Amino acid sequence: MGVPAFFRWLSRKYPSIIVNCVEEKAKECNGIKAPIDTSKPNPNEVEFDNLYLDMNGIIHPCTHPEDKPAPKNEDEMMVAIFEYIDRIFNIVRPRRLLYMAIDGVAPRAKMNQQRSRRFRASKEGMEAAEEKQKIRQEILAKGGILPPEEVKERFDSNCITPGTEFMDNLAKCLRYYIADRLNSDPGWKNLTVILSDASAPGEGEHKIMDYIRRQRAQPNHDPNTHHCLCGADADLIMLGLATHEPNFTIIREEFKPNKPKPCALCNQMGHEVKDCQGLPREKQGKHDQFADSLPIAEQEFIFIRLCVLREYLERELTMASLPFTFDFERSVDDWVFMCFFVGNDFLPHLPSLEIREGAIDRLVNIYKNVVHKTGGYLTESGFVNLQRVQMIMLAVGEVEDSIFKKRKDDDDNFKRRQKEKKKRMKRDHPSFIPGGQFSPQALGNRSSPQAISNPRQAAFEMRMHDRQNSTTSASPNTSLTPDGSPSLAGGIKRKMEDSDSEPEPEDNIRLWESGWKQRYYKNKFDVDASDEKFRRKVVQSYVEGLCWVLRYYYQGCASWNWYYPFHYAPFASDFEGIADMPSDFEKGSKPFKPLEQLMGVFPAASGNFLPPTWRRLMTDPESSIIDFYPEDFAIDLNGKKYAWQGVALLPFVDERRLRAALEEVYPDLTPEESRRNSLGGDVLFVGKHHPLCDFIVEQYKTKNAEPVDMPPELCHGIQGKLTLNENAVLPDKTVESPVPMLRDLAQNSAVSISFKDPQFAEDFVFKAVVLPGAKKPAPVLKPGDWEKTNNDGRPWRPQLGFNRDRKPVHLDQSAFRTLGHTMPRDRGMPGMYANAVPLATYGSPYTRPLLSGQQQIPKLLSNLRPQESWRGPTPLFQQTPQRTAGAAPLLAWNRMLQSQNQYQPSQYQGLGGPMSYPQRPEDRMDRGRQVW
Repeated sequence: MGVPAFFRWLSRKYPSIIVNCVEEKAKECNGIKAPIDTSKPNPNEVEFDNLYLDMNGIIHPCTHPEDKPAPKNEDEMMVAIFEYIDRIFNIVRPRRLLYMAIDGVAPRAKMNQQRSRRFRASKEGMEAAEEKQKIRQEILAKGGILPPEEVKERFDSNCITPGTEFMDNLAKCLRYYIADRLNSDPGWKNLTVILSDASAPGEGEHKIMDYIRRQRAQPNHDPNTHHCLCGADADLIMLGLATHEPNFTIIREEFKPNKPKPCALCNQMGHEVKDCQGLPREKQGKHDQFADSLPIAEQEFIFIRLCVLREYLERELTMASLPFTFDFERSVDDWVFMCFFVGNDFLPHLPSLEIREGAIDRLVNIYKNVVHKTGGYLTESGFVNLQRVQMIMLAVGEVEDSIFKKRKDDDDNFKRRQKEKKKRMKRDHPSFIPGGQFSPQALGNRSSPQAISNPRQAAFEMRMHDRQNSTTSASPNTSLTPDGSPSLAGGIKRKMEDSDSEPEPEDNIRLWESGWKQRYYKNKFDVDASDEKFRRKVVQSYVEGLCWVLRYYYQGCASWNWYYPFHYAPFASDFEGIADMPSDFEKGSKPFKPLEQLMGVFPAASGNFLPPTWRRLMTDPESSIIDFYPEDFAIDLNGKKYAWQGVALLPFVDERRLRAALEEVYPDLTPEESRRNSLGGDVLFVGKHHPLCDFIVEQYKTKNAEPVDMPPELCHGIQGKLTLNENAVLPDKTVESPVPMLRDLAQNSAVSISFKDPQFAEDFVFKAVVLPGAKKPAPVLKPGDWEKTNNDGRPWRPQLGFNRDRKPVHLDQSAFRTLGHTMPRDRGMPGMYANAVPLATYGSPYTRPLLSGQQQIPKLLSNLRPQESWRGPTPLFQQTPQRTAGAAPLLAWNRMLQSQNQYQPSQYQGLGGPMSYPQRPEDRMDRGRQVW
């Protein structure tokens, strides 16, 4: 989940860390898209070695997108995931490793948050459906016009949890996808691919970090490896800093707030369900050709350069006249640790520290003032010095009272400004705005105005619409008949939404008034603030949590069983006497099994993903654990405005009671369910051109069941243990397709084998340092002494993108005239699946063609070399599937292909290309990579 508002705060404070991704688009000729050669130099002018995919950040937007129609079935979801990965691969173009990590069974500390999120999603889904039905009946009773209600099964996103059939099928689909790309896409030619599916325990991003830590500890690791991590969670930034790798970049979708969404009742844009009035739909386009199209734009991606963030932090954290030697790497670790106080996935944030109120800046200033007294840094390689942390927290506690009072003043001022703004808008709002073809157009709209057709009818419709509005405003509770006349039956009373004052949730704590600590502990913990023993227990649990989280980020999971047993955090002023609190954790703890985790995080409404006898434990009134699954629960807003910001007051799961109840139903598991309930590991894939391929094939020929060491010289210095896999992908063995529309891979040449990271002793400490031989990236920010030094009178030119030597290119007037003639003024509607490269092979209705009338502009000053001659066979799942009588009904993209009755070269392959990737200049000298 990450830290709410952290990325927004970070990108505003340190704007130069953001770089917009340059993405090469597939060219289209006669309706056929040409493949993109990903072996050519990266258009972003940087070469990445390793690409890591936090897959849950891909699975969720592909299975239940918010800004476009959802896939109709599971097969379409899998194809959308394939498209998304292809697009990321096209942008990043890794040269050594692709690591796909899906969330497995999480530590108990994370399971509490997962439980809260899933219960909340189930409750909000049911409440939204009830509210939607209520408003629908109300609108129809008033004579409103609504499209017929669609009867379709709602996709339960809770199935994206380890142990479900969906996640098991996803793992099969990804194995098929990897094998196909290694067989057919030259861009994957020398790539090592590791898949860590949901059966491998651990969160996806932490499995990635564990891999990086263990490889960094090997003698063959390249300290100048350029890492790129794909994920939307803000805590990935802190995880990247924790690696101390000099070249670490994060790629994520660019967040664009307030995206337009259609009303769930009338499918029209411009209003929400609660504001729907059931008005007739306006014609979209001259012939209503855009009636079923959503005005959405393709999702863009951005890079977050952690090397630039390190530059910013070095300027901000550097301190002079310290009683000890300043170490920038240690200060970065302290900065990461202080960010935990404002929020993380495992602990509630302190009441006095809100990131929107500049809490991190306040902590940094206190840290710089107090560090002279502490005598050293707060952390070291993931271990906390509690005596020094106590000094920081007590300094925060001294200003807690003023923080709460200022928060109240700011909140009152904001409400006053909003109230004045509403009054101003209500006063200045025009009484009537024409619609349809007479509606006002935005300034700067390049599209030519449509010709007026049938103006008399349009004027009549506007008059009737104005009359209906005036009648409704005169009598808001009077319903109308379909012909516009008032109905005799009284309408249903709606909530008063035009009131100047909105109802505020009751705040019994009143942190801005004296006595706030007593009220807080009484309301939140139901104890008296004078109960020092209980307060110390809360503080000790929170301190344990801080130590556990930092250890988790730097060393791995210290305990699978530990969790914070309260819904709320203590105050900073309570952190007194924490220096002598223990911070050790039990050793040898084991994670839950997948189905056990489902029982711990699922509400009863999602019990259909569990075996029948297990499901009954959630609903049977006689069940010994029925209290774990309340049908309804309270949400404490805790001073917030929206329900999603509140605290779900759910009972904590007692592990011993849960395991005791499951012992009775374990014998009921089928062999398939027992397989899904087992813990698995990582799988490594390579193609036939990879140097490691012959070594792996030889292991299968000799049937060596013992783990063997992976030769680092054959795989870019990667080390680990290889073990034969029962369900391996083997050369000359058909790879069956788990998706009905995709064909089996009959001519497979890829191979897979089980992979395990290098193992270390349980008490081994991974050092949080920059490795010897690492080269510091060239500085990007403007030097502080630029004006004072003699720079030949040159003005400062900021670096745009990754290449500091990029020369700006300017267009003269003739070039702009050429663009004006080439680019169309009347642009067509974009396709539906705008965040992924569509599949022309399938004839997908989601295919996004070029804009109407658009031509390709020849590339000037192109530095890309011609395409290499090597190219693998056309992948089978890109060919037109042949169907026989009695086959399953074709999806939309296959129907289109049948109607065309001809083969079209694949554009699903379109993100591939020869693997002859360019080397960085220093690589040619030092690494001795193989050049094709």
